[in-house]
Amino acid sequence: MSKTEQLYKTSRFLKRTMRVCYPAEMGRIVLRTELDWNRNVEPLSAKDGIFTFELEARQPFLYFKPCLVQGKEFHWGRGANYLLLMTEEDLRPSYPYFFGSDQGTFSRLVEFPSKILGRTHKLRVYLPPGYYENTLASYPVIFMQDGQNLFFPQEAFMGSEWKVDETNATMKAMNAVDDVVIVGIYSGDRMKEYTKPGYEKYSRSLVQELIPAAEEQLRIHRSRRFRTCWGSSLGGVVSFHTVWQYPETFASAACMSSTFSFQDDLMERVLSEKAPDVGFYLDSGWPGDNYEVTASMAMALIQSGWRYGHNLIHLCFPGAEHNEAAWGMRLHLPLQFLHGAVARASRVKHPVLGELAYRQ
Repeated sequence: MSKTEQLYKTSRFLKRTMRVCYPAEMGRIVLRTELDWNRNVEPLSAKDGIFTFELEARQPFLYFKPCLVQGKEFHWGRGANYLLLMTEEDLRPSYPYFFGSDQGTFSRLVEFPSKILGRTHKLRVYLPPGYYENTLASYPVIFMQDGQNLFFPQEAFMGSEWKVDETNATMKAMNAVDDVVIVGIYSGDRMKEYTKPGYEKYSRSLVQELIPAAEEQLRIHRSRRFRTCWGSSLGGVVSFHTVWQYPETFASAACMSSTFSFQDDLMERVLSEKAPDVGFYLDSGWPGDNYEVTASMAMALIQSGWRYGHNLIHLCFPGAEHNEAAWGMRLHLPLQFLHGAVARASRVKHPVLGELAYRQ
């Protein structure tokens, strides 16, 4: 943590406040910054576990670490140094942790009965590091289809997992995205439940059964803005349908290499129905990875009022194949679009997806 030569400078001092949230009964929070890693920065105020700091620097960013003072004991925050953007409004509190592993944790495989589907759901949940320690934090939640392919090679199709937890950890170390809780929903009969008409019941089960159970057991945000649905191939189709059908419950979907128009009427609905306030990330490889139908869906959304870069992203990847390895390689992109710092700040300034609720 030694001081390095300052390469990036502004012509004037930039000043901003920031908040660090940590249970007050656990100790007192101070900061150490790259301006002087040996000097404490004391909070301007501390109330109910919210420690507010004011920082000033002649540079556009500042690396820092929250530190915990417990009597004579001093603990550095775990994980990579935090990145403070001096040009950002104070809307993103930090939720540090000081003990335990830098890695996230997984739940056991949970079996959950569905009356709607007449079968049992299987689920596994990824929890970010510090989840059990910093109980002031609540998290956005991603419901991901084909949960068996997300985390462990021994469960994944052909032994190839998405490496969701590794990608999320890397993006968090970069301070590029917020921490998220990921609920991996293991698939049943994909051909039936991920296409029309079977996806009607599947989506209803997700909304009426799985989400209430998740909110009862997990510290996740209750606002739809922080609830998204993701999938690939047929999983992208059912994710799109779920968000379109239940915009009061979900704000966005990430649909990778989706088989639009195979056994669904989603494109016709986009072109004929009133546009809900939801956002989409769409992508595909080329050739042989549903490129044409994905581009057609993106264009249908544009014709129906979506704005590229605002509530819609469409990307294509020459040479990318239709498999878990390819989807895992580009997973960082929907994470940035839907949960990234810069994207979210833009949507606060130009409201979409209920983003104004974040100011409260």
